[in-house]
Amino acid sequence: MSVNIHPSAHVDSKAQLDDGVEIGPLCVVGPDVKIGKGVKLLSQVNIAGDTEIGEGCQFYPFVSLGHPPQDTKHQGGPVSLTIGARTTLRELVNIHPGSDAGRPETIIGEDCYFMVGTHVAHEGRVGNNVILSNGTQVGGCVTIGDNVIVGGLCAVHQFTRIGNNAFIGGMTTVVKDVIPYGISVGNKQVLNGLNVVGLKRSGFSKTQIHSLRAAYKTIFTGDGNFQDRLAEIETKYADQDQVMKLVEFIKTGDKRPICLPGKVK
Repeated sequence: MSVNIHPSAHVDSKAQLDDGVEIGPLCVVGPDVKIGKGVKLLSQVNIAGDTEIGEGCQFYPFVSLGHPPQDTKHQGGPVSLTIGARTTLRELVNIHPGSDAGRPETIIGEDCYFMVGTHVAHEGRVGNNVILSNGTQVGGCVTIGDNVIVGGLCAVHQFTRIGNNAFIGGMTTVVKDVIPYGISVGNKQVLNGLNVVGLKRSGFSKTQIHSLRAAYKTIFTGDGNFQDRLAEIETKYADQDQVMKLVEFIKTGDKRPICLPGKVK
């Protein structure tokens, strides 16, 4: 398949374009950009820097990728941005590369869908099959796991972690780590239980969901010291991978506190 470039687009001769790439009107593609097979840039897309786009992606008007990070400590050193296959970026999405003051790369996974006006800042890590709804703003050094949905107009504080299969309600201010499988809602962010609907959609069995619910109840609403309850779950469910991922997530956080339930239900 040939490459199709609109006459009004500006594509640097050093850019690497795979078969079937379509570049629409008024797009700008820089010299260090690599674009995979079958990628479509609809119009007015601007891609700069050391940016690599996986196959089958589709980018809508005014998407901006790979320009220097909004990090005042960045000194202009080599940084990169990688976007996984089959990811869709809607209008006005903006994603920055890494920073030479920290991690030099930003990495977006496969099969993601970022809606209008979303932003992912420097050094971000976004997993596979992630949805960022309209207007979501993700700060620097944020890590988002697989199969996460973030509602519209959310703000995610720098260094925050959002675990696999979590759900963030619209207009939530995320200033604390959200556990895998959890639901978090509100401008005074609280944990609202487990994302059971999302777990079912992702193919988790009834047994797995039951174990996660039991572990959640013990960790967050049980008697005694929090660390003792966490140790109890680590022993009791040592053979259950999904519960161990929850425990490991809580144990390894060192930048932001864990989001806790607002009240016991």
